[in-house]
Amino acid sequence: MTQKFRAPLKARSSLLTPWESTGLLFANSEQPGNEIAPLDSNSSCRKMFKLVLNALLMSLDFLVVGSGLFGATFARLATDEGYKCLIIDKNSHIAGNCFTRKHGVIDVHEYGPHIFHTSNKEIWDFVNKYATFNSFVNRPKALFSNKLYSLPFCLQTFYELWGTKTEEEAKKIINSQRYTGEIRNLEDQALALVGRDIYETLIKGYTEKQWGRPAKELPAFIIKRLPLRFTFETNYFNDKYQGIPNQGYTELFLNLLKDIPIKLNVNYLHNRNFWKEQAPTIVYTGGIDEYFDYCYGNLEYRSLRFEHRVLETTSNYQGNAIVNYTNKEVPFTRCIEHKFFSSAQCKETVITREYPLNHTKDKVPYYPVNTEDNQALYKKYSALASNESNVYFGGRLAEYKYMDMHVVIESALNKWKKLKKVKQVLF
Repeated sequence: MTQKFRAPLKARSSLLTPWESTGLLFANSEQPGNEIAPLDSNSSCRKMFKLVLNALLMSLDFLVVGSGLFGATFARLATDEGYKCLIIDKNSHIAGNCFTRKHGVIDVHEYGPHIFHTSNKEIWDFVNKYATFNSFVNRPKALFSNKLYSLPFCLQTFYELWGTKTEEEAKKIINSQRYTGEIRNLEDQALALVGRDIYETLIKGYTEKQWGRPAKELPAFIIKRLPLRFTFETNYFNDKYQGIPNQGYTELFLNLLKDIPIKLNVNYLHNRNFWKEQAPTIVYTGGIDEYFDYCYGNLEYRSLRFEHRVLETTSNYQGNAIVNYTNKEVPFTRCIEHKFFSSAQCKETVITREYPLNHTKDKVPYYPVNTEDNQALYKKYSALASNESNVYFGGRLAEYKYMDMHVVIESALNKWKKLKKVKQVLF
């Protein structure tokens, strides 16, 4: 698909200097052109900014739908190259599921824990331009029948299960328990990979809660591998770089989006004809099935309900950032204690319990259900997207895949590099 760009901002003679100094703009309504206000302005400035927005819409290069990690990264890259972007987002806040809110000195991960990790130095250098990161290392625990176990599966876990101390001792038990028959479902796959004790204690209940169905009814390919470490290293990730922004992810996004205008509470799909006329190129990061009005049916997701609790008289609830609950009888999958993501010192704490749910259109989609039927459905939507004029799709919902944060950024970088190579650029 060929794409015509407008000349970059630096190449145009008529520049809108008021817009360049306004910074972030936040909308108050879903209706196009309604009053907007910058992050730190009062309502008396709104008329001026309404005029600014109207002028901005006349000279946009990109309309980016969604202020999550893909949309924000793409807009930053395009802006730094001199192109003019506007971001619209149906949410009332920036940063998508990375959004963190302040509770005193605690950064609460509103949509579940986000731990940045990568071995790609280009990605690590990119995010460090917009935030300083702490040295947090993810060492989750699992609670089963009132006993704690270490994750990932390593010699420490095996010691807690069986009292073994060496690789040879642990492998002997694991190999004796492995399933060797035909692989028919997820349960067979897990038993073949790690044996019965690890499966029954740390995988079965958690997985069945997460996916909302018995493991014997889940396809085997959901679990392609279950790494076993024969060291006492309990760092969950193997990546070279790891951490969490010292001031939370929202602060990172504020820096990432500096001087890029945004309208919040705007659903692109509710007025797509208007918005499609405002820029020669649309970058869409929402659900690909929703974009095409579910013409082939719904792509299946799992959703979550987050139960946030402030414990005012407790300074330490569980002693760790993340604890998985692997008994099926416990309705939530894990409990997060946010203060342990940083060095927050205070007399209270904030915890979040995650309850898996079936996804419906009124709930946020979190985890794609990667069955063969869903993948076949996605391919049909992807074929439609490839023929959509002047619209580019990116991000976890548009690509129907679970993506770690560093993967999302890399995807946005690659998308931008691809668009920059388009030959029909107007100067």
